[in-house]
Amino acid sequence: MANPKESLTRRQRILIMGALAFHDAVMAALAMEVALWLRYQFSSTPQPFFSLWEATFTFTMVAAAVFYAHGLHRGIWRYTAFSNLVTIVQAAAISVLVFVPALFVATRLETLPRSTIFLVLPLLVIFLALPRTTYRVFTSGNWRSAFLREDVTRIPVLLIGSGDDADGFIRETQRAKSHAFRVVGIAVRDAAMVGRDIRGVRIMGTVDDIDRIFDRLSFQNRRPQRLVLTGPRYDDGTEVRRILEIADRLGVSLSRAARPTELRAEDANGGALELQPIDVSDLLGRPQKVLDRPAMQALVQNRRVMVTGAGGSIGSELCRQIAALNPSSLLLLDQGEYALYQIDLEIGESFPDLSKDMILADVRDDALVDRIFRDSRPQIVFHAAALKHVPLIEFNSREGVLTNVGGTKNIADACIAHGVSAMVLISSDKAVNPTSVMGTTKRIAELYCQSQAIAQQGTRFVTVRFGNVLGSTGSVVPLFQRQMARGGPITVTDPKITRYFMTTREAVELVLQAAALPADASEPGSLFVLDMGEPVLIADLARQMVRLAGLRPGVDIQIEFTGLRPGEKLYENVFHEGEPPAPTPAEGVLLAHPRAVDLKILKPDIERLLEAARAHDDESLFRLVHLLVPEFDSSRTVQERTRRIAKSD
Repeated sequence: MANPKESLTRRQRILIMGALAFHDAVMAALAMEVALWLRYQFSSTPQPFFSLWEATFTFTMVAAAVFYAHGLHRGIWRYTAFSNLVTIVQAAAISVLVFVPALFVATRLETLPRSTIFLVLPLLVIFLALPRTTYRVFTSGNWRSAFLREDVTRIPVLLIGSGDDADGFIRETQRAKSHAFRVVGIAVRDAAMVGRDIRGVRIMGTVDDIDRIFDRLSFQNRRPQRLVLTGPRYDDGTEVRRILEIADRLGVSLSRAARPTELRAEDANGGALELQPIDVSDLLGRPQKVLDRPAMQALVQNRRVMVTGAGGSIGSELCRQIAALNPSSLLLLDQGEYALYQIDLEIGESFPDLSKDMILADVRDDALVDRIFRDSRPQIVFHAAALKHVPLIEFNSREGVLTNVGGTKNIADACIAHGVSAMVLISSDKAVNPTSVMGTTKRIAELYCQSQAIAQQGTRFVTVRFGNVLGSTGSVVPLFQRQMARGGPITVTDPKITRYFMTTREAVELVLQAAALPADASEPGSLFVLDMGEPVLIADLARQMVRLAGLRPGVDIQIEFTGLRPGEKLYENVFHEGEPPAPTPAEGVLLAHPRAVDLKILKPDIERLLEAARAHDDESLFRLVHLLVPEFDSSRTVQERTRRIAKSD
């Protein structure tokens, strides 16, 4: 039998179904011949095979026509289920009922022993069902899977996914003691599978045919009440967004089936198999990158690893993934008490045998940072501690400078002083042609690490730059969710504003992948940039989130445009024009050519910048920021500051 995972051409599909139809016709002929043979074994005049070939030929033709009408040739053997066996019994019985009058017309049944009619029916059922169930048992390893009866009293759903994924969902609902769903049809990506059956459920078309499938099922009074994506999360977020729009147009909800290992039967007295809601990460999904996990393991295993900003969105996910790579110890550093407590508790519960320490400290305190490094002796440091909220830092510029620049400098200096083998700086796409203080401070942090990488050989500096992390604190997704919970409106700054997004897990995986690249994969001072895919129109994201909540954008939830905030850009870039990108051995990780500054020139300017921040000298602070990052466009920040001062006067 063909594996449905394989993409078949239309010609191949026709050949396979033809072979199945031929097999069933042969089984019909064999059933009649065996029935005649058995009949004559109980008489004194045994007959040779094919002695009554007219009866065998007629029965074979009749059975072939009945089997085709019942669609036996469309069934995929590896998905044989109880419903298929019921269809086989029905087709066999009808074949016998049609055969008898047909042969009567032809021969008046003069030569056919009447008892043969009663023998051929069970034989035909056995000959048709046995190969199918044997193949099903062989491929699934479970004989019970072929004999499960489908409950047809539940909510009708249309599955969208590959053959194996659809089969897994149907099988799990059949096994559950109580389930809520009845699968009335399947839509697939591979057009070659259209017309086949899985456990008695027809593959009715591709994703492009969903409207037509709904019309057909509605005509049969089996209109689906829900679309269900089966299997792992879709790789292509564009396709999920398109399906969401189709579901919205048809007035049905869209859900995702949990993977087979996630499916569970709830209360047997009325519970149901749980479906997962489609979330924003499904809408923005991209193909899974191929990761070099052995290299990531070698980077961390049996080493003392420190994560600064361990309680933040990126820092906490770094802690989770690093803990799974068997470090000798994990040092969690954060200045937020509750955030540090939460990630320490989570790591302790998930990895009880891992040696770890909580360090409540501010990276801006250089003396404390030096003492921590001297006492803990980390070998690898992931520096994720930063202030990142753009409008907030616009009006608290000195705080952004002291944390994002001063904190990074303190960590980098401590790494060099205490022999840390590698420091990984988490940067931002807002560092490219910055229009905000936040982006500028991240660019200065990049410059300092790049310059240190060139100036010394002891510590390897790895800078990783990427865009927005989906669902992180302060990002638009939780903001939109809060606004929808209040009934709206959802506020978007500008109809044209776009952003790059990736999930926290994907970002951290690629950070570890970049850090694990060999030192000779780039020149000193280079920075790695994560492939963020295509930018997302924020207004579209808002509308899709409204649809995901089962509401109508512009009707149930309004979307309002409020204007760009101080420091905010319409479009983000991940590369500066002076940083031509180059590929790396790691999929999803690109290399940017360095724009480093000589450390002897850079360091005094950074020291003066930090002194200006400590002295609350905004004039000197902005003058030095422009000196360090000439491309910084602060016009909107200055205008907003002037407006606020005038308003207060």
